[in-house]
Amino acid sequence: MLPTVSAWRAVLFDLDGTLIDSIGLILDSFAHTLARSGLPDPGEAVLRQGLGIPLASFFARWTRDPTRIAVMIDVYREHNLALHDARIRAFPGVADMVHRIRTGGLATALVTSKNRAVAERGLAVAGLGGTMDVLVTCDDVTRPKPDREPVDRALALLGVKHRVALLVGDSLYDLECGRAAGVTTVAALWGPFTREELAAGRPDHWATSPSDVVLLLGGPSGWPNGRPSRVAHCRGARRE
Repeated sequence: MLPTVSAWRAVLFDLDGTLIDSIGLILDSFAHTLARSGLPDPGEAVLRQGLGIPLASFFARWTRDPTRIAVMIDVYREHNLALHDARIRAFPGVADMVHRIRTGGLATALVTSKNRAVAERGLAVAGLGGTMDVLVTCDDVTRPKPDREPVDRALALLGVKHRVALLVGDSLYDLECGRAAGVTTVAALWGPFTREELAAGRPDHWATSPSDVVLLLGGPSGWPNGRPSRVAHCRGARRE
């Protein structure tokens, strides 16, 4: 049974493909890295399988040598960061969605497979710096998405129970992570994957635009005046 509107306490967000439009840059960086490593272009379908998981996990598909994987990650990051600020932007409607959610008194968290430095940079460039109460990155967990650990950690930091939290994400890894953790999942269809591609993740809700997430939560007009303040229900959380 899903919570009532007045019961929601937190919204967790994926980063790439959910909050920021960075997919083209990520795919280009994958292709550049494989080419520099002397590997053939596997095609976009294979490259898209790397969206939403740590770089080490993706490059391990080509080699198990940790030294070579580390070199590939360095090549990827050098290329990606050189173009990052010019090619990153928030998806239309995302800034307003996050603002409305925070104005409504809900806690916010970022749950991403990126490292902390790049995640913070992406938020800042997209105009979303300071909008997340906590950040959980690949630096903070031992078992990244699709394991439940990132969601469990975010909610522990927020002091929020799983049954009153939503996870908004654009990939199967996000949906599988959220389902494993027992939170309500929302598939973000404004990202790179289609409804058909995400159906296997069995999301609880579909959102075709960021405004759909606000409507799902009841919207500012539907949030009662008696909702606890963000300070109250984020007790124990820290700015990451």
